[in-house]
Amino acid sequence: MRKPEPEPVPVSIPLVVLDVHEDGTVTVTVDGKRLDPDPFAPPWRRSSFGQIIDRATNDRTTPARVEVREADGTIFTDIIAARRRRSRPEPEPEPKAPAGPAFHTVEGAGFVPGEDVAVAVVTGHTDAAHTGTARALIDPAGVGVDQTGGVIEVILFGRVSGTAIIRRLP
Repeated sequence: MRKPEPEPVPVSIPLVVLDVHEDGTVTVTVDGKRLDPDPFAPPWRRSSFGQIIDRATNDRTTPARVEVREADGTIFTDIIAARRRRSRPEPEPEPKAPAGPAFHTVEGAGFVPGEDVAVAVVTGHTDAAHTGTARALIDPAGVGVDQTGGVIEVILFGRVSGTAIIRRLP
């Protein structure tokens, strides 16, 4: 058994009529009901168009059909669309105190005094072949300290002494 479908609701938007008089004043109706300016305010004038539309459309949250009827009998019609509602911006997070860089000291003994010591961060590991040789393929664009599964190792290598020190950072 089919469910009965509800009757479609006809779409209707308010009709705002602005009757412009010879002296430049304007009489406004919204769906046939008069819309007057605030108490003690001067009468509506042609220059009040923005205020009239804002008031008639609840600050443009509702679309409206607008008819402007000039004193000479000319009629202009337009549809004023509702503005999109802007979501409130998320509050900016509290600025955190800038954390200084975390420095770690890596040291080892066995170097010749004053020799050039290379410092290397281990980016991966490889196995030696049955011949005792090892090979590593390095992609310079992909070199990073986090490719070793989160464990960071540093090598200090003495270029004269050949001393190699390998340390894991905490």
